[in-house]
Amino acid sequence: MRRSIASLWALGLAGSIGLVGVATAAPSASARAHAVTITLYNGQHVQTTDALVRAFTRRTGITVAVRSEDEGALVNEIEAEGSRSPADVVFTENSPALESLQGHGLLARLPKAIRSATPARFGSPRGDWVGVTARVSVIVYNPALIRATQLPRSVLALGTARYRRELALAPGETDFQPIITAVAARDGTARTRSWLEGMKANAAGHLYPDNETVTNDVNRGLVALGVINQYYWYRLRAQIGARNMHARIAEFAPRDPGYVLDVSGAGVLAASPHRRAAERFVAFLVSRAGQSIIDRSDSFEYPLAKGVPAPTGEAPLASLRPDPISIAELGDGHRAVQLLEQAGLL
Repeated sequence: MRRSIASLWALGLAGSIGLVGVATAAPSASARAHAVTITLYNGQHVQTTDALVRAFTRRTGITVAVRSEDEGALVNEIEAEGSRSPADVVFTENSPALESLQGHGLLARLPKAIRSATPARFGSPRGDWVGVTARVSVIVYNPALIRATQLPRSVLALGTARYRRELALAPGETDFQPIITAVAARDGTARTRSWLEGMKANAAGHLYPDNETVTNDVNRGLVALGVINQYYWYRLRAQIGARNMHARIAEFAPRDPGYVLDVSGAGVLAASPHRRAAERFVAFLVSRAGQSIIDRSDSFEYPLAKGVPAPTGEAPLASLRPDPISIAELGDGHRAVQLLEQAGLL
């Protein structure tokens, strides 16, 4: 579940994160002589992060202690801890979480060699964090309940009465916030709030805590359609098998505000006492070796480094035609949170 930053403050989740050491293969004697332990605050999916951490420690001898939790909770905790935070690296699922930390001056500027490993448009405009993976928002639908020809071309149509009682939504997911920001950037606050209110009415009885539940219930035929990032569909298919996958996915029209590319990224904390080791970990995430691990994992996210292909069966990243909103325009997510609260969805 990916809750909004604001709602996590209200729930008081900042102190609930557990510390987990990741077991790895034994490093060489030379590596052990220079070994340190860095702490990673991980808002990404655990399976992917664990695979990356194991490979990194085998290569460097640097141990990584991983604290995995909702990215909103991690951001809240780091902002509360300030310069006292034990975190050396933060790895999030969406860019607004990193932009929030950057706005509070809590991230260190990364070396150019790290920042240039993935395209600049997928990273911090100020150079304080780097893009690692990407996902794209899509429609998930059940063809037994709604035909492909009946699907909306724009996300704005999902706020109309046409889709009453047919929509599933996870408004607390931070994955949903970039779509709201994109709609607001194009159509303004008043229309965005009205659209969200329409979405709330259409999803009555099908407001869920996370996109996994949206995808599962659409697949089971409990609701006709929902809005998710594409990787949730691929993950469910991998878990239950293609024969049991009844749901399908479809794209919104090119450049529609519902068709948003979300970037997952990583940064080094300005207060890290292990800056060099932390930078080596972030460098590994965007290296050919790290990106290839992502490509072969069950995350089904797009690696961002040049020359690393899209996961098997997915459209190439370069072929996507999402809304052109930039990382800077997506910002720290607070405008989206405010609109969700005003619409009664948080």
